[in-house]
Amino acid sequence: MQPLLKGAPKRLAILDFGLFQVHANGRIIGICGFLIETDAGERVLIDSGFPPKYAADPQGATDEDALGGFGRVLDITARHMAPAQLGLLGLQAKDIDLMIQTHTHIDHLGHMDGFPRAPIVIAKAERDLPRPLYWSGKQPMDWPARDYVQITQDRQIGPGFQVLLVPGHAPGQLAILLDLPEQGPVLLTSDAISRPEEIDEGFAGAWDPAQARQHGARLMQLAQKRGAWVIFGHCPAQWPQLRKAPHWYG
Repeated sequence: MQPLLKGAPKRLAILDFGLFQVHANGRIIGICGFLIETDAGERVLIDSGFPPKYAADPQGATDEDALGGFGRVLDITARHMAPAQLGLLGLQAKDIDLMIQTHTHIDHLGHMDGFPRAPIVIAKAERDLPRPLYWSGKQPMDWPARDYVQITQDRQIGPGFQVLLVPGHAPGQLAILLDLPEQGPVLLTSDAISRPEEIDEGFAGAWDPAQARQHGARLMQLAQKRGAWVIFGHCPAQWPQLRKAPHWYG
């Protein structure tokens, strides 16, 4: 299987796609994405936040998507949209060489159609769905016309850059393991583990809790084995401590 990238990860930027509050527990969560630049000059975007309508009219978008029963938008503005976050790094849509869609919930796929030059890496189980998952049974988005690289097992897509298939939170949940030159191994769990407490809670509310527990344990064992720094998907305690774009981790 041919690698998708020529270069190894050189640096990582965390993209700030805004803040959201979950009604059930009052938890305030950051919405994150990532930009990885390789030493061959390639740029990989991981996830893209909420759809643009949430910056234009947060309440109207919430009502339209029936998201209000789950939580509320606290801070999602034009500056939290993927193009603006990439702009902090001096990048435009045309500069993205590859996209990775960790799964297709509403807070991860908002600009999936916004990077026409970039193939999309996605789990086959997710791409096989008639439409992206979106939220609460509402599926207003079509699949963008792109080249899709469909993941059916863990795959090395370039030197020091591994995509891990970890279903449970969603049918095609992906996580990412990187080797950075200074930081060392970094595990991006995405929503496979949104916060450490989910492990003890048994991943209640996941699409498939049993698979979520299995792969959550696998990820944490891998992180321990590799000595990896773990960045969780939506961890309220970790989020304020992370340096966001325009800052980089190298």
